[in-house]
Amino acid sequence: MTMDSPGKQGVILVGGLGTRLRSVIRDVPKPMALINGEPFLSILLKRLSKKGFNKIVLAVGYMSEVIQDYYGDTFNDIQIKYSVEKELLGTGGAIKQALSYVSSEWVFILNGDTYLEVDYDEVIRNSFETGLPFIVGCEVENTDRYGEIKYHKSKIKKFSEKQTSGSGIINGGVYYVQRDLLDNFDFENKFSFEQDYLAKDGNFKRFGLYITNGKFIDIGIPEDLISAKTVLDGID
Repeated sequence: MTMDSPGKQGVILVGGLGTRLRSVIRDVPKPMALINGEPFLSILLKRLSKKGFNKIVLAVGYMSEVIQDYYGDTFNDIQIKYSVEKELLGTGGAIKQALSYVSSEWVFILNGDTYLEVDYDEVIRNSFETGLPFIVGCEVENTDRYGEIKYHKSKIKKFSEKQTSGSGIINGGVYYVQRDLLDNFDFENKFSFEQDYLAKDGNFKRFGLYITNGKFIDIGIPEDLISAKTVLDGID
């Protein structure tokens, strides 16, 4: 493994249906929900630009034209490419398709409906030193929406199912992986990266765990979409 050249690349998953937010947003896909007058996705992209990203692949699906028309080919000096789902592929299928648009050997994968403060350079250093892909975890007060990661010395021991309770470390939805990560795994086109790849087949054991203490917000439900306006106020 070699260190990445200057400039980072990322895949952002923005193709979900956002059914749990239909009561508060109807005319745009979930990542385009306005946070203090600005699309949530724009907040993510601006942050990534400041962190040295120069190319992002947006894995689009539901209402993809809204996102494509808004961002075009560049945003904040980031080159934007689009991986368009012609049918729902699940997170795994969307990632596998989007990775074909990546030109770097290693790439970050992010969820388009979560904001997580990460020291991306530190994740890269950890990966370089160990030769492993990484999952970024974070601590939350209640793990019941996410499931909990059990770990020991940055090695993941178990992915617990959702509906656990209390505080703990969860999968923050940020990964640092090789571009060819899914090339040798035989899946149907539609599959879940979290459930079918990481958890079901035990592939989480191939990953290191990096835990961040940075801010975390998931806008997947109306209550958290509202609270994001406070959590992300003033984020640059």
